[in-house]
Amino acid sequence: MLLDEIHTCLTRFWPLVLISSILAYLLSNKYSRGLSKYPGHWLAAYTNWWRLLDVLGWKHEWTTLRLHRKYGDIVRLGPNVLSFGDPKSIKAIYGLNKGMNKSDFYPVQQAVANGRRLQSLFSTTDEDYHARYRRCINSAFAMSSLVSYEPLVDSAMNVFLDQTQRLFADTGNSCNFNQWLQFFAADVIGHLTWSRRLGFMEKNEDVDGIIRFLGRFLSYAGPIGQMPILDLFLEKNPIKLLLQRWGITKSVFPVTQFAQSRSNERAAEMAKIKAYGLQDSDNSKGIDLISKFTKAAHDHPEFMTDTQVLTACISMVFAGSETTAISLSSIFYFLLKHHRVYKKLMSELDESIRNGSILARDNGSVSWAESQKLPYLDAAIQESFRLHPAVGLILERVVPPQGMDICGHFIPGNTVVGCNAWVLHRRPEIFGADVDDFRPERWIEAEPEKLREMKATMFQFGAGSRTCIGKNISLLEVYKLVPSFLRRFEIQLEYPDREWKTHNAWFVRQLDFNTKFKPRMANATVS
Repeated sequence: MLLDEIHTCLTRFWPLVLISSILAYLLSNKYSRGLSKYPGHWLAAYTNWWRLLDVLGWKHEWTTLRLHRKYGDIVRLGPNVLSFGDPKSIKAIYGLNKGMNKSDFYPVQQAVANGRRLQSLFSTTDEDYHARYRRCINSAFAMSSLVSYEPLVDSAMNVFLDQTQRLFADTGNSCNFNQWLQFFAADVIGHLTWSRRLGFMEKNEDVDGIIRFLGRFLSYAGPIGQMPILDLFLEKNPIKLLLQRWGITKSVFPVTQFAQSRSNERAAEMAKIKAYGLQDSDNSKGIDLISKFTKAAHDHPEFMTDTQVLTACISMVFAGSETTAISLSSIFYFLLKHHRVYKKLMSELDESIRNGSILARDNGSVSWAESQKLPYLDAAIQESFRLHPAVGLILERVVPPQGMDICGHFIPGNTVVGCNAWVLHRRPEIFGADVDDFRPERWIEAEPEKLREMKATMFQFGAGSRTCIGKNISLLEVYKLVPSFLRRFEIQLEYPDREWKTHNAWFVRQLDFNTKFKPRMANATVS
């Protein structure tokens, strides 16, 4: 009887019941989590749909910066999401042994093979798994390894310089520079990972559509990561994955297939390393990353499986080309937009050739060691990292169940918190009142204590135990290519009065960065 009455009532008044339920849900989001005192966009307190739609506008970094400038150090981005803009929060959120795990944003970016998720160092939310994985492969990314990697970077860089000469400088053709730089970064990663370039530069094309796939995948992962449950209905649908495991469907991530194919070409050699470790005879041409990952499988067979080796290789393709290309593009763009800086940097390079700090090589190349003697180059690179960090969303972490204090505020347990590099890098009390200006001199003029504070606030590679493991490789590419390219070519924007466009789908990629090149005579002066 009672059930009949309830059914009749629901049938008659279902619109009112539905509206009441929605209102109750929205009000619960706003008030029940203890975050209602934190300001932000008015919709953010009620639903994550606001955040997803704003990220879909591909300019979320500017939204977050505007909100912090309007409301202060803590901004509410979702019913359970807080963005922190105070540099002191970096240590509180990302410091060691804080009990902070990554949020569900990250598994959205996991690759899939044979219907199974591939947990990478970047995408896993399991801190114990991350710690074991990182211990296995950490030595491959240590600063001491740069010496062995530099010849591989040199090989790719020489091809890049020669191809730039042949395809663009000699012909006068326009260059889609941001794409061309990504071809360089992708071939460097191929050389470092599998000891062979993948053909991006030689063919001047997107090999196997990998870069196009990466762009599409990030454009999916960034917005969907704001509401990760959606991924379970889309790419990571359990039924879809089960069908793949059963072999009924054959969907494979192109990057997974790409990395698997490259690794299969070395299968016999890797089997030997996995069985016997690396032998002295294997070192004649340097040790690439797949060899080091496979050696880790020999040294740690209880953890490092073939799946982990493949996942590490996939991660190199996923992150290794995109972020480095973004950093390189921003450096060249800011130089071209600020002729004073461009001219001053060229003077430093030319003077270094004259005084012998840099060897006058025929192809204009600059070594890693030589680049470290160029203070204005370093200042220009750091300033570019500051104004255009590759990552454009907050790096999300989950507060432990017991809650914790962050910068004098008690934050309830299970709240998602994080910092955005675009906000941290534009703090006037750290970098000066002119934080929106490109001025490399700030890195030279700063007193030692202020310089330490500035460097501690830089967040382009993250912070803490989850700092980007490929940071040193990326820096090696950047500090070598920028001076080498500037010595070899004069660069001009094809449309000097036009600003580039950017697309923030997690990484803030540049678009419409078109340039032209001319061969540069040795020690020529930039007019």
